[in-house]
Amino acid sequence: MPIKIPTDLPAKKTLNNENIFVMTEERARTQMIRPLRVLLLNLMPKKIETETQLCRLLGNTPLQVELELIMTKTHKASHVSEEHMLAFYQTFDDIRDQKFDGMIITGAPVEQMPFEEVDYWDELCEIMEWSTTHVYSTFHICWGAQAGLYYHYGIPKYDLDQKLFGIYETHAEKKNSMLFRGFDDTFLVPQSRHTTVLREDIEQEPQLKILASGADTGVFAVCTKHGRQIFITGHTEYDSDTLYNEYMRDLNEGLPIQKPYNYFPNDEVTPHPPKTWRSSGNLLFSNWINYFVYQQTPYDLSEIRAMDEKRNHK
Repeated sequence: MPIKIPTDLPAKKTLNNENIFVMTEERARTQMIRPLRVLLLNLMPKKIETETQLCRLLGNTPLQVELELIMTKTHKASHVSEEHMLAFYQTFDDIRDQKFDGMIITGAPVEQMPFEEVDYWDELCEIMEWSTTHVYSTFHICWGAQAGLYYHYGIPKYDLDQKLFGIYETHAEKKNSMLFRGFDDTFLVPQSRHTTVLREDIEQEPQLKILASGADTGVFAVCTKHGRQIFITGHTEYDSDTLYNEYMRDLNEGLPIQKPYNYFPNDEVTPHPPKTWRSSGNLLFSNWINYFVYQQTPYDLSEIRAMDEKRNHK
């Protein structure tokens, strides 16, 4: 089944060209099933790029997914037109009385700032708190994962000596986890971050379990006991050229940046390196949508209750 997106969303043309099954609102109304309602809080600066990346992954599952997009009202997007935001995005106030099967909170380029200094931090905290009673399973990505771990469980982030940047081997520690069902023993994940969370901090929180990690990257996937919250430190949604574009951006701005590790063939810079993480990215999102959302969420969304996990706000 396809992902249902707004008829004029720019991602539609790209996904159609890639033979990804998408469905417009008009077509979806003819199908007598309840689609999964997934909310995307897009904190990335390049909104259209991130929308397309996540629609690509959500559209590759066997379930019909109805995607809705929200933005923070306390921070104005500067890399996309206001017309695009007004056409396709709502604010939290617009949806606060609704319930959703799933939610995705993306990363954001603010990771070197203390959480409390981010201009939309208070609004994000309100949204994350709301998700515990209005969303069945929330999928946090990169800085979004660090923010969620910090807000819900008091897990701090730490600065790295240099940017973790490249494609890294990762392995599932809990091989019986539904999130990694069908994965190879070792799989590749893009990383692009200046900060990290530590295993020892997470292991002290009884409500959390580490599902996957890498020797060079540390913790990759964390989950609450019942799968209501998932935290992913990498970017399996990235396109093949995303790290190239980040690398060239930093070079052009004169920032200290090393070549992305294990990314360019023969370590020779090229704008179109092979995408070696496509299968793991698709499988990760497919498993989340199927096992943690579709198989668990109540048919009547009004029955979603507060999380069973005890949360520790700090």
